Amino acid sequence: MSAEACAVMPAQKPQLLGLDRQSLEFLLAGWGESPFRAKQILQWIHGRQITDFAEMSNISKALRARLSEETQYTEPEILADQLAADGTRKWLLGLPDGNAIETVFIPEEDRGTLCVSSQVGCSLACSFCATGAQGLNRNLDTHEIIAQIRTARQIKGLDAITNIVFMGMGEPLLNLRQVLPALDLLRDDFAYGFGPKRITVSTAGVVPGLDRLGAESPVNLAISLHASRDEVRDVLVPVNRHYPLAELLDACRRYPLLPRRRITFEYVMLDGVNDSDADARALLRILSGIPAMVNLIPFNSFPGSDYQRSPQKRIDAFRDIILRGDVMTVTRRPRGDDIAAACGQLAGQVRDGRRSIPLRVQA
Repeated sequence: MSAEACAVMPAQKPQLLGLDRQSLEFLLAGWGESPFRAKQILQWIHGRQITDFAEMSNISKALRARLSEETQYTEPEILADQLAADGTRKWLLGLPDGNAIETVFIPEEDRGTLCVSSQVGCSLACSFCATGAQGLNRNLDTHEIIAQIRTARQIKGLDAITNIVFMGMGEPLLNLRQVLPALDLLRDDFAYGFGPKRITVSTAGVVPGLDRLGAESPVNLAISLHASRDEVRDVLVPVNRHYPLAELLDACRRYPLLPRRRITFEYVMLDGVNDSDADARALLRILSGIPAMVNLIPFNSFPGSDYQRSPQKRIDAFRDIILRGDVMTVTRRPRGDDIAAACGQLAGQVRDGRRSIPLRVQA
C-alpha cells in the first residue's frame, strides 16, 4: 500500500471491550479525563455488562458522547448453541471476518468453568487434537477473548462463571500480546474480579512464553505434556522439537507458583502409544522436584484421527503407578463429548488454516 493511501486511511477506533485499565486510562488522559473514569467505565462494561452509554449515569454526557464516537464495540454472533446431556454447553461464535471459534461452559456442583479460545485454529498441530488439524488463521484480539466471557455471562448469569481456563482453540503463549491484557481485565476488581487462583492458562510448552507469563501475570499453569519421552512427544506435540522435555520442565521448576498450588500436567491416554507402565514410571522421574498434579485425559475421538482411547483398566493401572509415586493424580471425566465439546475436540470454523506463527513470543 502506498504512503499516500495510508495517509488517507482513517485510524481504526479502539475496541472498548479489549482495553485494560492501563490502556483505558491512557486513552482518557489524551481526552483530558481523570484516571478514575477508567474504573467507572470498566465497572459498567464488564462488571455490570452494560454497553449502552446512556445508562452510565455517573459519567458525564460529554464523555459518553466521545466514547460513542471514538471507540467501537464488537461482539461475536452466536452461530450455534449446543447443550450436552451432562449440562456442558458449547457456543460457536462467529467473528466479523467469517471465522468462528468455540467456547465451552462446564457446570459442576461447586463451580462453573468457562473454557476460552485464544486463537482461530492452532499452528502447533498436536496429532491428537481437532484444533491442531484445522491449522491457524490468526490470533484473537483481546476484545474477542473477553467477548467469550461476556457472552457466557449474558446467557448463564453474572455469577455462573467462577473459573476461567485458557484451554480452548489455540496456544495462548503464542498470543501473549492479546492474552496478557485479557488476564489483566479478568483479574481487575473493577472488571471481572477473578482471583489468579481461578484462572488457568494451558500451554503445549512454548518456553519463552511460559517465562514471560510467570513474570508478568502469574496464574495457574497447565502443561499439555502427553508423553514422558522426547521421541514420543515429538510426534504427539511437535513443538517439543523446539523445546524438548528437559527445557520445558526446567521452565516449570522456575515458574512462580501461587501459594499452595501445583502445576497441572495434562496427559491424554492413547492406547498403545503413551500408556504403558514404563511410561508412567518415566513420568514420575521427569516430574521430580516439581509441585505437580497429573490430569489423565481419556482420548476423545474426532473425524480423521487414528488414535484410540486407552482401556479403562489401563488408565487405572497408569494412575495407580503415579499415585504410588506420591504425585497427585486425577482422571478427567469426559464432559460434553456428545457435542464435540470435550478436550481435544474443539474445531470451530477456520477459513484459512495454512498460516503459521513463528515460535517466538510477541514483544
